[in-house]
Amino acid sequence: MKAGKTSKKPGKKVAKKIAKKTAAKRVATKPKLLSGGNPQIAKADGDAPVQAYIAAMPGWKRDLGKRLDTFIVRSMPNVRKAVKWNSPFYGIEGQGWFLALHVYTRYVKLTFFSGGSLRPLPPGASKHKDVRYLDIHEDDELDEAQLAKWLKQAAALPGYLAP
Repeated sequence: MKAGKTSKKPGKKVAKKIAKKTAAKRVATKPKLLSGGNPQIAKADGDAPVQAYIAAMPGWKRDLGKRLDTFIVRSMPNVRKAVKWNSPFYGIEGQGWFLALHVYTRYVKLTFFSGGSLRPLPPGASKHKDVRYLDIHEDDELDEAQLAKWLKQAAALPGYLAP
């Protein structure tokens, strides 16, 4: 061992101080953006993680995320929210999840878990017969009347029962 160096571990006070600084740094830093700009948000129930996800959405997608979240809550006042697998989920208590959002490089994808039963069908097909998608690009006009119909239909159907 070199002179002046000690093999002692930091005391409990120092260790607690370091742990506090590390935790504060994690909270203060922006969430990591995964491929396509999808925010990495810890799995959690409630509005707060969904709002954290939306706040971390990059560029024009953040405004779209706020607009969609507000629209969903206005259309479904009793909606339940959570973040699972780095995506906001929307559902009805006791019925499961009917919708999820996900950020990709050029669009935001809405996933209707029982979309195969919606009329008219949402445009995006899936390898799962029950699932349908709606991809929203930056310059797309959002047909709110149609979206409201799909939301009401989807919320009335048995949803996806994610853990």
